[in-house]
Amino acid sequence: MTEPKTERAVEVVQGTSLWQDAWKRWRRHRVSVVSAVVLAVVLVACLVGPPIVELVWGWTYAGQDVALGPTAPSLSHPFGTDVLGRDVLVRTMHGGRVSLAVAFVATFVSLVVGVTYGAVSGFVGGRVDATMMRIVDLLLSTPYLLLVIVLMAVIPPSKVSIAGLDGSFVLMFGALGLVSWLVLARIVRGQVLSLKQREFVEAARAIGVRPWTILFRHIVPNTLGPVIVYSTLTIPSVMLSEAFLSFLGLGIREPQASWGTLVNDGANAMVVYPWLLLAPGMTMTVTLFCLNFLGDGLRDALDPNARETA
Repeated sequence: MTEPKTERAVEVVQGTSLWQDAWKRWRRHRVSVVSAVVLAVVLVACLVGPPIVELVWGWTYAGQDVALGPTAPSLSHPFGTDVLGRDVLVRTMHGGRVSLAVAFVATFVSLVVGVTYGAVSGFVGGRVDATMMRIVDLLLSTPYLLLVIVLMAVIPPSKVSIAGLDGSFVLMFGALGLVSWLVLARIVRGQVLSLKQREFVEAARAIGVRPWTILFRHIVPNTLGPVIVYSTLTIPSVMLSEAFLSFLGLGIREPQASWGTLVNDGANAMVVYPWLLLAPGMTMTVTLFCLNFLGDGLRDALDPNARETA
């Protein structure tokens, strides 16, 4: 007699992608998660805070009350007022708009230029690669802030105004973005050099995929891990550069305000009116710390060989 066949349950194991694994690792990085939440709060406050304050209390970033003058933080003005009677809370939120906009747009410009330049250099190789990298080496040997200062000092803001956007904004976006791509280009080039000999690239070549399609559809997406991490570290660097330029008087022009200009104003009056420096200075410091912690968390999450944080 034959024994009856018994069906065995087959356990189906679902695979996970690189991004799913990275998301799980990142969620375990508590400092990075908290930093992301704090950054979200700062972004929302800067975006929606000024119109809400104007609607409820009638304060604007440029509104002056000379008769009120500088007052210490109170219930009516939580961050105090400056020498012209302007509310520091509104000006800090509005300055955050400007500083974050400059940082994100300049970082985006550097990403587009750096990724494209580095990818083309590594993919083409040969003399073209050598020439392109020597250009990068030459630019890296020049202090980039010096280049930005020269651009900001030589080019009049009125000459580069676009679609009604203030020329100082356009200069800041372009100048910081066009000098922040150099290190990223070298990072992307190194990634492309290691990826262009991989099996999936050889398979794409074998079936007749065009070279530029291979580069931008198959190779460049696989470099996004290091690019994302570097971007989170570029944003605070650009913010500090913008603050430094505004501190020198080459950045955002009045009546606009950024965290850099507010820190400059506060530093000039910190002995008599310390709250003018503390409010924008602490807000900027917290934002920079959170951006760096977020970058550390993303670096650990996107590197499977990195030590996982509890």
